[in-house]
Amino acid sequence: MKYTQLGRTGLKVSRLVLGTMNFGPQTDETDSHAIMDAALGAGINFFDTANVYGFGENKGRTEEIIGGWFAKGGGRRDKVVLATKVYGNMADGDAWPNHDKLSALNIRRAVDASLKRLGTDHIDVYQFHHIDRGTPFEEIWQAIDVLVRQGKILYAGSSNFPGYKIAQANETAARHGRMGLVSEQCLYNLAERRAEMEVIPAAQEYGLGVIPWSPLHGGLLGGVIRKQAEGGRRASGRAADALADPTTRARIQAYEDLLEKHGVEPGEAALAWLLTRPGVTGPIVGPRTAEQLDSALRAVELEPSEELLAGLEEVFPGPGPSPEAFAW
Repeated sequence: MKYTQLGRTGLKVSRLVLGTMNFGPQTDETDSHAIMDAALGAGINFFDTANVYGFGENKGRTEEIIGGWFAKGGGRRDKVVLATKVYGNMADGDAWPNHDKLSALNIRRAVDASLKRLGTDHIDVYQFHHIDRGTPFEEIWQAIDVLVRQGKILYAGSSNFPGYKIAQANETAARHGRMGLVSEQCLYNLAERRAEMEVIPAAQEYGLGVIPWSPLHGGLLGGVIRKQAEGGRRASGRAADALADPTTRARIQAYEDLLEKHGVEPGEAALAWLLTRPGVTGPIVGPRTAEQLDSALRAVELEPSEELLAGLEEVFPGPGPSPEAFAW
């Protein structure tokens, strides 16, 4: 495994991040524990989750599964850089006032609940899952300061923030002598490159590590057309909707043809491409099975040729630098 520092911090994290969103909804506890064991054994030390994972009536279940794995001992917790998130409604039914968003009250409540489910005394990277237009950053940083002093969290990060909110958050933090955000978790992959317009430049300017989620774009970049032709798992959800568009299907076919020519697996190529991108700490991989984890691990060792990178750029051209992408 290869490691890098998370943004401007001294924290060293693996270049792959283990995403746990499938733990509970798709992968049972036994298999989830086996995947975490395999990930740790392969050197992945950065695990990502969220308080709402498990979803619906089972929200919080994913953190509980991770907590059960930590409880097995063997130094598991000490070896993991643990990231979770706050924002979503954790109340039963409709959101009860102050049971979601980023008020100081909800942040305090949510941290304590996550710590209990995770079976740990601290969270390494506590991430805001979404912007909260109704709470000023002065209040948010005051709440984070308290948690840092209490030893409940070490760093704060963001997820799904636009560039201007990254700037606003860190400018507010700087005015009050605080560290501010150290990471941004955003949607970023070959097929979805809008983050290059503002989010990634802002993250680089303020020293945030970029942690892309959905690196295979819901399976679209994982060889979906070939798998269907071979009688494998059919595309579903966002990938199926995208393939229904003739232009998108032609682009994905060109992508798969390019990788077949180079003898590279599509999913591994998509991850390896992200690892070449400026500012990227490591993509989040969310394996449902041990086999999917193995495929992701191979991507870390893959060094795409200049010819392959140029071909990928042809198939999936980015927006270009900002502001030239939308102005002169």
